[in-house]
Amino acid sequence: MNSQRPLKQYEWVMNDLKRQMDEGSLQPGDRLSSVVDLALQYNVGRSTIREALSALKAMGLLDIRQGGGTFVRTPPADPLPVHPGQLYADLWEGRAASLRHLLEVRRVLETGCASVAASNRSEADLAAFEEILREMENAADEQVSEQADVKFHQQIAAATHNPLLLDLMESLSNKLHENMKDMRALWFYAERSSAERLLQEHASIYEAIRTQDAKEALARMEAHITKVEQVLSEKGAGDQPL
Repeated sequence: MNSQRPLKQYEWVMNDLKRQMDEGSLQPGDRLSSVVDLALQYNVGRSTIREALSALKAMGLLDIRQGGGTFVRTPPADPLPVHPGQLYADLWEGRAASLRHLLEVRRVLETGCASVAASNRSEADLAAFEEILREMENAADEQVSEQADVKFHQQIAAATHNPLLLDLMESLSNKLHENMKDMRALWFYAERSSAERLLQEHASIYEAIRTQDAKEALARMEAHITKVEQVLSEKGAGDQPL
């Protein structure tokens, strides 16, 4: 199993600025330093700073005024899920293409794995699924949730007890870890919902496998992947102005 995905530079900058907001060293109404000064402060390129600021703006945490500076906003009480195309505007074209290819493979492979797993799963497999679902429920942060999400899908392949299917799923492991953040963000955006609802959807796939309903397991996995594909294919979904 892979270790946690290393943060990209803009994510590191974004997380540090958000930490300052959470701790109160950056207050609503405070003006941030210029892009040039922040780039020098963090020892990164200006494009990295712009990417981090765009992501924070999409979260509703910054007000970026054209020619007027960047200001900290009061965090929204109940923020809506954000399309990842807003968070990573400059990089989204490449990320979307990678996601589209991965989802096509997942549709072919994972729907079949879910069906076979429902027929072949063992009691030990059910215990493993339940442990992963507990990890998802009790995850302290989104990165831990991403890791548990990947483990859940790999466990479906393990529950087929077909070594070739497991090898195929393991070959996708790096890509799943690399792209899980975007896939989860697209799912949240499609559902306008939260991690709790996503946990329930995983639990429903598990339930079909537990009851050995192969047809329903396939259908639930198909629906799970389709939601992400539909949002990804929406023209302009990630092109809202920043």
